[in-house]
Amino acid sequence: MTQPILLNAFVMNTLVHQSPGLWRHPRDRVTEFNRLPLWLDLARLLERGLFDGVFLADVLGPYDVYGGNARGAIATGAQLPTNDPLLLVPAMAAVTRNLGFGVTVSLSYEHPYLMARRFSTLDHLTDGRIGWNIVTSYLDSAARAMGQTRQRGHDDRYAVAEDYMAAIYKLWEQSWEDGAVLADRARGLYADPDRVHVIRHESEHISMEALHLSSPSPQRTPVLYQAGSSPTGQAFAARHAECVFVSGPSAAVIAPRVARLRQALVAAGRGPDSVKVFALVTAIVAPTAAEARDKFAEYRSYVDHEGALVLMGGWLGVDFAGYDLDQKIRFIENDAGRAAMENFTRGDPGRDWTVREAAEHVAIGGAGPVFTGSAGEVAEAMAAWREQTGVDGFNLAYAVMPESFEDAVDLLVPEWQARGLYKTAYAPGTLREKLFGEGPRLREPHPAAGFRMSQSG
Repeated sequence: MTQPILLNAFVMNTLVHQSPGLWRHPRDRVTEFNRLPLWLDLARLLERGLFDGVFLADVLGPYDVYGGNARGAIATGAQLPTNDPLLLVPAMAAVTRNLGFGVTVSLSYEHPYLMARRFSTLDHLTDGRIGWNIVTSYLDSAARAMGQTRQRGHDDRYAVAEDYMAAIYKLWEQSWEDGAVLADRARGLYADPDRVHVIRHESEHISMEALHLSSPSPQRTPVLYQAGSSPTGQAFAARHAECVFVSGPSAAVIAPRVARLRQALVAAGRGPDSVKVFALVTAIVAPTAAEARDKFAEYRSYVDHEGALVLMGGWLGVDFAGYDLDQKIRFIENDAGRAAMENFTRGDPGRDWTVREAAEHVAIGGAGPVFTGSAGEVAEAMAAWREQTGVDGFNLAYAVMPESFEDAVDLLVPEWQARGLYKTAYAPGTLREKLFGEGPRLREPHPAAGFRMSQSG
């Protein structure tokens, strides 16, 4: 039996996420991103559509590669201003019961002691519906803001991340034993001191002697997301991730990445299907194909091409302000996103992208494909694309907020349900249990489980 399509809403606590210029559309509400009603309405909508989760993106530092400064990002609103994504979660969780939350938080500038408490708190407050998208910051602007000259090299960032994960697993899985919390009113004993351990971690990158400030949450370790598609990133994902986010303009780009990830999982001692893979896509859906084409044309009339070049500059680490629009994009080795660079250089056999073509492509929905048509056409096309690429589901970006998600809930989801490709009710339990049918805690051979099995501090 075909596994149900998994579906996240791909959003960001900002004005412009993946579709620069569309904030000007008269039906768009994204200018309300600073206020809770937009996010509460979105959470209720997504739960009505049985979305598995909200995938909240984030970035530290402005996109200032384009033109050598942040003026383009400021003028176009390209992921600037950007608010903290984590602060949305408790409010959105309070108006839902099943919707999951995968939140991007960089480990580059925060000690694991603080990060562990933040996610444990959210896991408690959401009854086990939180996930962490593990990222290392890639913008030099963020490094300078944090007092560094520039960002660490690409592979060095992952070396730090490996060390970081060992430290944070100790806090989540090893500091508090199962049964340490007694809440014994008669004896006045809340927790057994002999079952709460100080964690020691000494390495090149991290020094820590601490007991975890939070008691064990429903999942202990949150569901772990990761988005690395470079060889180093995929090796990291194969060791740590439970869900992987991939993005690229075509099935020809995505399918080999998914295949390499499945191979890396086996090499890491895990099953090839032990990770759920989500691909970035955008769907422009209407009752008829003609209406969908008209809607797409309307959306394109609001596109901001400069905003697209600002985003591309940050993703690829290339200043496109100095490029002719008809110039071919060639691979440049740098410490920005390796997979993003390959999307428009090496990833699509037989295609040479010009700057103009790439900007046109990312102007609605970012680097992923755009599916346009009637609900039936898009449902069929996306299901076929899933089969072609080997992904498990989609991170659905929006063109207009919340219209794109309303169309998905009211038009696309029912088509998938009629085809037996989408759930008709949520599974019980935590986010991990809903996604994998087991849990709520990580099991071997995942490395986090090994820390829990040993109580040796």
